[in-house]
Amino acid sequence: MGEEIEVIHSWSAPRSLSTSLMYSFAQRNDIEVLDEPLYANFLRVTGVDRPYKEKLRSELENDGNKVVKEVIFGAGVKKYRYCKHIAKQRVPGLTNELMKRGKHFILIRNPLDILPSFEKIVPPSFLELGLAELVSVYSELSESGRAPPVIDAADLRENPEVTLRGLCEDLDIPFQDSMLRWEAGPKPFDGIWAPWWYKSVHKSTGFAPAKKYPMPFPTSLYDLLEQSLPFYNMLKRHARRSSSNYLNSTLPHPSLPVPANEKLLAWVGDEIVPRETAKVSVFDSIVQGGDGVWEGLRVYGGKVFKLEEHLDRMFDSAKALAFSNVPTREEVKEAIFRTLLRNGMFDNAHIRLTLTRGKKVTSGMSPAFNRYGCTLIVLAEWKPPVYDNEKGLMLVTATTRRNSPNNLDSKIHHNNLLNNILAKIEGNNAGADDAIMLDKDGYVSETNATNIFLVKKGRVVTPHADYCLPGITRATVMELVLKESLALEERRISLSEFHTADEVWTTGTMGELSPVVKIDGRIVGDGRVGPITLRLQNAYKNLSKDSGVPIPTYEKS
Repeated sequence: MGEEIEVIHSWSAPRSLSTSLMYSFAQRNDIEVLDEPLYANFLRVTGVDRPYKEKLRSELENDGNKVVKEVIFGAGVKKYRYCKHIAKQRVPGLTNELMKRGKHFILIRNPLDILPSFEKIVPPSFLELGLAELVSVYSELSESGRAPPVIDAADLRENPEVTLRGLCEDLDIPFQDSMLRWEAGPKPFDGIWAPWWYKSVHKSTGFAPAKKYPMPFPTSLYDLLEQSLPFYNMLKRHARRSSSNYLNSTLPHPSLPVPANEKLLAWVGDEIVPRETAKVSVFDSIVQGGDGVWEGLRVYGGKVFKLEEHLDRMFDSAKALAFSNVPTREEVKEAIFRTLLRNGMFDNAHIRLTLTRGKKVTSGMSPAFNRYGCTLIVLAEWKPPVYDNEKGLMLVTATTRRNSPNNLDSKIHHNNLLNNILAKIEGNNAGADDAIMLDKDGYVSETNATNIFLVKKGRVVTPHADYCLPGITRATVMELVLKESLALEERRISLSEFHTADEVWTTGTMGELSPVVKIDGRIVGDGRVGPITLRLQNAYKNLSKDSGVPIPTYEKS
């Protein structure tokens, strides 16, 4: 008489190397295998047609619950029983015991690889693939606190030993070398359907690497591919490791500066989507040429600070770049408010607002290809000021010069930021917080990310906005300087004047008003935040707290 056995459930879509994996587990000395034990019940419930339908139903148990109780969880002679399940065969009416008992894992494969081979036996459809049910299996197990391991067939093919060792570790069973190879030919535990589906796997003796270059994908299956990929991609994000067939797959998963941003929602185009699906088309102008305009906004106490001023500049920039089919001001504001409300972001949040020229009908530089209208992106994040506004910043001077208005007008707030990025690289390499950028004549323009001010003998001085961006925060601080009855001057400023200044600070939406305590190794003032800097920081804080455009429906608790 057999003993109680521990069941390992494998869930997959068809044509996902599930039979090869079943053969792999069958080589173990502590396991017995079942090939799709719920298949007959699936045919009974759904009525779908198969060439072997009558033979299968006449020879296998058709009552799914009986199969679960007597076959899947019945007594056995070995320690483990491996059950290969196709996800779509988990039909309504099956007992909950199926999911509650045993160890479960999910095997996924890219629909690009599944669909062409699937078509050879059965006309493919979304229901036949069963990817939605596979996601449902993952979700149900996760909600019960038993998130199943997920492995990708591409990893199995490329590095079977590493993938199998990892799976065995997740299942808390020892790995056996025998799992890496098997004899060619049919197996006694093959399902009745094997002559129709298993011809290729019967020729195999192990997990063979995928062909380096794939066959053309049938255009007749394009719509089905579009429907299927989101489900595969959702599961792929939970895979033990992403397939090394994809770029950067070996990089470790980075931690986020603010972990709460892992589950944010972003506006892209005309909809709100989760972080991992917040993407633009490869035909979008922002990808093709950095062709877009942007704004940074902050949210304080249920209000968007300087919203109207930022929108003025964004629409001016879009007009200067001759964008067409631009969304209205009210549409942009609506997208901002909806995004903030969906994320529950009413304070200490930053918005990266981007408007691209939009998607093109074909790749190329010409705006004549942009016939879909602009693409609007609202990326709201939990983000405190990005600089240390109490201890201060260290700056170095970059060799990269700020763009001249002879080349590109700095008053256009565009996304083509390579000029600034090159300067930022210099700052990073020097271990500085940011880098000062000079104009073509050697005068200070701004930093790679912010406007800049100095104080000398009580007078506040800032560069002309000829080469630098006329920032919204810059303009706000200039107004505060005058309100505080301080002298203000806009003029050309040499680098040595910053080296010998009494106080220096930078301004920008991301960092607000940030003191600078060292430039090119020279201590600014006495190396501490200066009195005028502190005075203006407090004035800015009070202004941001008291003004701004209210977020609709927000109620202060």
